[in-house]
Amino acid sequence: MSVTVRIIPCLDVADGRVVKGVNFTNLRDAGDPVELAHTYGQAGADELTFLDISASKEGRGTTLDVVSRTAEQVFIPLTVGGGVRTAEDVNQLLLAGADKVSVNTAAIDNPDLIDQVANRFGNQVLVLSVDARRCPNGVSTPSGFEVTTHGGTRSTGIDAIGWARDAQARGVGEILLNSMDADGVQQGFDLEMLAAIQEHVTVPVIASGGAGTVEHFVEAARAGADAILAASVFHFGTVSISDVKSALKDAGFEVRTGRASD
Repeated sequence: MSVTVRIIPCLDVADGRVVKGVNFTNLRDAGDPVELAHTYGQAGADELTFLDISASKEGRGTTLDVVSRTAEQVFIPLTVGGGVRTAEDVNQLLLAGADKVSVNTAAIDNPDLIDQVANRFGNQVLVLSVDARRCPNGVSTPSGFEVTTHGGTRSTGIDAIGWARDAQARGVGEILLNSMDADGVQQGFDLEMLAAIQEHVTVPVIASGGAGTVEHFVEAARAGADAILAASVFHFGTVSISDVKSALKDAGFEVRTGRASD
């Protein structure tokens, strides 16, 4: 294999602190985002994702001050999302230090936002965050996977594969696929969902939701993930980035070695 698999710690931020729970509920404090960003940069993370998970629920934009201070601590690509509603919001985040910006709820409400951002800044800047789950009773989509919004609290009835394909056609550069069923459970990624999305798009797909062991990362890479994102297992020391990369390398995948500051 010659594909380089990226490992991406995720900072889910609420009220200026990194938090983590199960299925986006029962959140517990995981630390200061600025300190964690520095730690992960030193530990060999390939990228870092910063998601203001309470911004959409509270009807506000991403906290720019925390983003700016976080960006100052890392020398690796930083993706920021949460509360992004307009192309100008994207511009402000890029000025604050973000390298890429993730959109979710606003893009579902207004798909033209994807075109606007891609046309103004280029598709390399734009990540589509897809919070998807297996369809619950009363919901049916062609693929059996449904898109949700507001941290998985609202059903949309939108087919996850169809949405990913449409977003790619509009100019999204990457897709962050988060399994809401698996989020925080640490029982492994939803490999069926991951493979289904990967089969229908050509842009890179980032697997998220479910990491609990080093082997789970290897399974996600085998299912086609171009990058793998995790939070709890890194925040609370269940696994280390170096162990994950060693396992991926042993399984035949290319990984970047060394620290970002080297």
